[in-house]
Amino acid sequence: MTDKLPYAEVIGDPIAHSKSPVIHNFWLEVLGIEAEYRKTLVKPEDLAAYFLSRRADPDWLGCNVTIPHKIAVMDYTDDPGGVRDRIGAMNTIACETGGPLVGTNTDAGGFLQPLLRDKWQGRSALLVGAGGAARAILFALTSLGVPDITIMARDPAKGQALLDRAGVDGRVIGMEEAVPPVDLLVNTSPLGMVGQPPLDLDLSPLPAGATVYDIVYAPLETGLLKAARERGLKAIDGLEMLIGQAALAFDIFFDAQAPRDRDAELRALLATR
Repeated sequence: MTDKLPYAEVIGDPIAHSKSPVIHNFWLEVLGIEAEYRKTLVKPEDLAAYFLSRRADPDWLGCNVTIPHKIAVMDYTDDPGGVRDRIGAMNTIACETGGPLVGTNTDAGGFLQPLLRDKWQGRSALLVGAGGAARAILFALTSLGVPDITIMARDPAKGQALLDRAGVDGRVIGMEEAVPPVDLLVNTSPLGMVGQPPLDLDLSPLPAGATVYDIVYAPLETGLLKAARERGLKAIDGLEMLIGQAALAFDIFFDAQAPRDRDAELRALLATR
């Protein structure tokens, strides 16, 4: 027996900015569940040792995964849902005592929630970035049947590999090229995050009804979203995806539905942290 609380956590490098513990611990308190959620710095070279130590901890329920580990963690997990082939990145790892590490991806579902709520029906999208988050978001957009997808990436080969892996007949442009007139622009990169270079894009080619979605949430009002609002475009901030994917992970870790009727209270709390 142990007198410690069961816990889940988020791992990444960097990790200090993560708001995931605020979200999960808020829900745990609301529901009266005796457990906790932490954040832990794990450097790439320490990933194997991290999983070895956590698997030996009977109180560990699993972890969420953020930059830069969403692809690397696939080397340490079982994949019963075929996430490796379908998406190519994992952001949620669950573990039952003595059992295998099981990986999945809640980013795709979390990303889609505000678009589905708004009944978005666009036909074209631009994804800025070609990392682990972009893989989940590309999968999400193809599941909606979006036919025209462009990847904007520093490394064109990486962007093309992303499209090829997803079986998408899209195109790749460089970071210095003009934004195409798409219905949806998504920043899937860390650009614009605290401590990262800004994402400076000219949004003038976007049509009046376009949506700009920035998955960065620190700061919440990024330069990209500010520019979108100044043009009168629909702007979706990073808390939408963060809370959406967290709710799916919360169910996996704690076997309980997140109290989404408290979202307004949660967002107000997150704005102060």
